[in-house]
Amino acid sequence: MTAFVIVALASFAQAMLRGQPADQVSPAMSAMVRLASWTGVFLVGLDGIGRTSDAARLLRRLVLSSALLSTLGLLQFVMRRSLLDWVGFIPGLTYEAEESVALRGMFARATGTATHPLEFGAVVVGTLPLCIAAAMSNGFRNSEKRLVRWWLPVAASVAVCLVSVSRSAIIGLAVAMLSSLPNMTRRARYVLVVGAVVSVGVVSVAVPGMFSTVVSLFVGATDDPSTRSRADALSRVPEFLSASPVLGAGLGTFLPRYYIFDNQWVLTLVDLGVAGTLALAAIFITSGWSALKASRSSADHCTVKMGRSLVASVFTLAVLYMFFDAFAFPMSVGVLFLLSGLCGALHRVTAKRVVARHALRGTE
Repeated sequence: MTAFVIVALASFAQAMLRGQPADQVSPAMSAMVRLASWTGVFLVGLDGIGRTSDAARLLRRLVLSSALLSTLGLLQFVMRRSLLDWVGFIPGLTYEAEESVALRGMFARATGTATHPLEFGAVVVGTLPLCIAAAMSNGFRNSEKRLVRWWLPVAASVAVCLVSVSRSAIIGLAVAMLSSLPNMTRRARYVLVVGAVVSVGVVSVAVPGMFSTVVSLFVGATDDPSTRSRADALSRVPEFLSASPVLGAGLGTFLPRYYIFDNQWVLTLVDLGVAGTLALAAIFITSGWSALKASRSSADHCTVKMGRSLVASVFTLAVLYMFFDAFAFPMSVGVLFLLSGLCGALHRVTAKRVVARHALRGTE
């Protein structure tokens, strides 16, 4: 994270010294403010967790938030309304979005409380591995009971992804479920696979035309303007990167008027160059490594579940970042840095336990 911040600051300084059009200075400064907020979220997650029970409590709240967000998305899909008009009545808050939701074909595209359906889908599937792990561990508790209520967030997340009319959400759903399989027992894997098949069947029957619409998103992808734009973007990267391949054009200075990549990895390469892209990749890799090491070094069942589910969530987000410009949306990037901080916190807490256990054995 330190490397990412240093590269971003150096890229910003280089961009300002090079000179920028007037309408690019403010977005660049705004990007620095957002970077500070991302770093704050990361550090709070990293240093604010002192015990594994604190991590479990926070993950339970994330699962609950994901369930509520998915439920709101399902209601928006059914009613074709944002259902957020009431926000404007809260003192100090304003709500300027349209009352209706976006449509793709004849189906509404849910956004929950996000600013775009893509961001909504990324948050839901990014936290789905946590929901699955919570369902298998009774809310990250060392208990033999298996309460049905912890499967409700999983059901809501899967259902809203199936009716999202979004390629990235469907791909993210598949990645999240597949990456969660190593964290599951054989029986749980069977239940998840059967439940997924049944869910597809129920949605196909309950929502006529949904199955064919989703299939057409993939079968006719080569003729879709969005898909062609993503494919053409790769050929334009050398052109935009040639001016500064190491540090890039500067975070926030590459405006949509130049090109819309719909790929955060490519956009990071243009914004922050090779150095920034490597730093971002290192955040994903070290986060996953930290959570995986914590799960392997702990004998606690819940810690193992938390560590493996965090690895699956981080991996899912890494894949999804190839399908939209995630840093342009507050929720999708906030979830990444919060989960990244939790990965580090879980590793730190578990490492302290291991050291204390070895010290106790030494005194004995």
